[in-house]
Amino acid sequence: MAGPRVVIIGAGVVGAALADELSVRGWTEVTVVDQGPLPATGGSTSHAPGLVFQTNSSKTMTELARYTVEKFSSLDVDGQPCYLPVGGLEVATSPERLAELQRRHGWLTSWGVESRLIGPDECVELHPLVHRERIRGGLFIPTDGLAKAVLAVEAQLEAARGRGVRTLAHHEVLDIRTEDGRVSAVVTDQGELPADIVVCCAGIWGPKIARMVGMNLPLTPLAHQLAWTGPVPALAGQTEEAVRPILRHQDADLYYRDRFDGLGIGYYGHRPMPVDVDDILSVEAADQMPSVLRFTEDDFADAWTETQDLLPATKEAKVEEGLNGLFSFTTDGLPLLGESPDVKGFWVAEAVWVTHSAGVGRAVAEWLVDGHCSSFDLHECDVNRFEAHQLAPEYVLARDCQNFVEVYDILHPLQPAGAPRPLRTSPFHARQQELGGYFLEAHGWERPQWYAANEPLLEGRDIPTPNDWAARYWSPIVGAEAQATRESVAMYDMTALKRLEVTGPGAAGFLQRMTTANVDKSVGSVTYTLMLDHDGGIRSDVTVARLGRDRFQVGANGNLDLDWFARHLPEDGSVQVRDITAGTCCIGLWGPNAREVLQPLADRDFSSKGLRYFRAQQAHIGSVPVTAMRLSYVGELGWELYTTADMGLKLWDTLWEATRPYGGIAAGRGAFNSLRLEKGYRAFGTDMTYEHDPYEAGVGFAVKTDKGHFIGRPALERRAAEVRRRLTCLTIDDPQAVVMGKEPVYDGGRPVGYVTSAAFGYTIGKGIAYAWLPAELAVTGRALTIGYFDQRVPAVVAEEPLFDPKMQRLRG
Repeated sequence: MAGPRVVIIGAGVVGAALADELSVRGWTEVTVVDQGPLPATGGSTSHAPGLVFQTNSSKTMTELARYTVEKFSSLDVDGQPCYLPVGGLEVATSPERLAELQRRHGWLTSWGVESRLIGPDECVELHPLVHRERIRGGLFIPTDGLAKAVLAVEAQLEAARGRGVRTLAHHEVLDIRTEDGRVSAVVTDQGELPADIVVCCAGIWGPKIARMVGMNLPLTPLAHQLAWTGPVPALAGQTEEAVRPILRHQDADLYYRDRFDGLGIGYYGHRPMPVDVDDILSVEAADQMPSVLRFTEDDFADAWTETQDLLPATKEAKVEEGLNGLFSFTTDGLPLLGESPDVKGFWVAEAVWVTHSAGVGRAVAEWLVDGHCSSFDLHECDVNRFEAHQLAPEYVLARDCQNFVEVYDILHPLQPAGAPRPLRTSPFHARQQELGGYFLEAHGWERPQWYAANEPLLEGRDIPTPNDWAARYWSPIVGAEAQATRESVAMYDMTALKRLEVTGPGAAGFLQRMTTANVDKSVGSVTYTLMLDHDGGIRSDVTVARLGRDRFQVGANGNLDLDWFARHLPEDGSVQVRDITAGTCCIGLWGPNAREVLQPLADRDFSSKGLRYFRAQQAHIGSVPVTAMRLSYVGELGWELYTTADMGLKLWDTLWEATRPYGGIAAGRGAFNSLRLEKGYRAFGTDMTYEHDPYEAGVGFAVKTDKGHFIGRPALERRAAEVRRRLTCLTIDDPQAVVMGKEPVYDGGRPVGYVTSAAFGYTIGKGIAYAWLPAELAVTGRALTIGYFDQRVPAVVAEEPLFDPKMQRLRG
């Protein structure tokens, strides 16, 4: 036996995959425990319809699904395959859905999965039951199919047992013991299991298990309807379980799969039916299995009516059985993976459906064994990504139910979440409402996208209108605000950006080890730098301002940065890290007239010599004490002005009054995004993630190899030898052809990359799209095209930055 003692709670498709993947990597002192029988334990895996569809706007989720397809395709139990590669067919019955299928085809092309758009006739050829007159077209993915989930559990557990893994059925977990802040044992109704690592793969029971170590897991079990027809005469004589593709009719929240001469029908169109985890029956008490509730026929009535219309042959059949099966839903529709922030050794792999199960098994196994995941970018899935309000029971229930309702909806990239709103507002919110702010949400914060009060700015300006999709959650005022920022001065609410304070006698040394640049500089210095994982991938980009000998303010990207810091704090207590975001606020004052506005209000010198670019100082703006940092993510002269939340409104009013003689405005996030792309500034999580290194991403300047050791340096030095891909700036001449992100990029007819961020550049008069491309294509002047719905948009590789390449405005 080798490796630490690992106990996996839950022998469903995720726990089985993890046990298999850990044992492949040499960790064999692994025990898988479940309250039910094996391999059908009674959880979601045991009743899952088995549809595996790889299409997802998330690159990571698509890659997890693709690995699941590849692995399950190689598994069998006594000659019975664990995967039936029948393909997947999504059909459109409306023009809007047909456009959505074009967008989804773009995602698959971007992420490297084969698919093709097909007409109605080919849809009927692939699935002859479909009513030809109902559909406008389809999307076919040849490698989609049906997973035999229980067989996959059996196959993976058998392989794991062959390497020494132990499996224990009928063992109910009662408690998890901890000692000195880390797990020590799992307590079952049949005794204790010593453990160095515990991984919760309990699915719908996940919140109950996590609660045993004081962890709040934002997961809700919701019932989802699945019905089975009796024989369909048109399918008479079908002896194979499945011959037609899995079929998804998302306009009506329906999917279908073969079952010999009948059909399975899944339905998401009914009311959300959440279940409290404590109300789920035990294995012994459940009539069928704990994850299966009584079928509610009334909720299925509309589904059956629509089914008979789309698939007329079903009129000669009946629904003979059905169930309301429990599945896990989360607030953002993504899995919950990673280690507890408070109890070392307690890990979760939760809210994972069969579609992504084997991929998650591999990802978590790599994470445990190697200390990081090398096969997948998991930043979207990390369980520690949430802010405190996102763990509130009311919030979790509302958003999980909303995600159930929207599971098949057409969602715009900027579409704001629903209730509960508003949750977090900056001190400036009342003034922003008075100015007619149009608010979108980010991490609970209400952020103005533009202000109706700026509509008079449109007079005399030619602001191009983008295509219909890009024009949603957009106004021409966005363009006017961007141009006005470059012409005079604008105030931007930057409060939503995460701010951390790092203090203590060891703070400088700690930040030196955590980041790639030299931050151990004079008080008042501000440094743009990166945090890397141990494999050299970018975990975040941050700004570090030294405000005192032992006090630093870090401009971070989110809660994962705080978690990363916390996990690496020295044990001697010489460094403290705290989140100061809620108690502070920030205004970005930017534009060529910014100094004329600020200097008369200030008690410190804000001249170019008095406060140089990337320097900070304490000052008073009127009666408001501020920390002023000479930074600008819109590429203009100006400052980020921080103060405490109680003084925020006074700061806004003081600056607002001073901007009036200069025609100053408040500007929103739409203008901000356009201006940052004109300047070539990257956004972590969109333009660069864990899978990219600094040299590929164009931020190698933030790596200072003369500073000594930092996390990720050895791996980065190995990766620096060859850059095979680059984050590249593209420009688009057609003002209406504004892309949105995640679209495929083509060299001729060959897909070669994908778009990350995009916007129209209102100063340069062109569309801008940043994209990941092979290094050999990232050559200025190279002509390419971007796949946007059913169009190919011409684009050209451009030298960056597009605006003020000599940095004269920033440094003025």
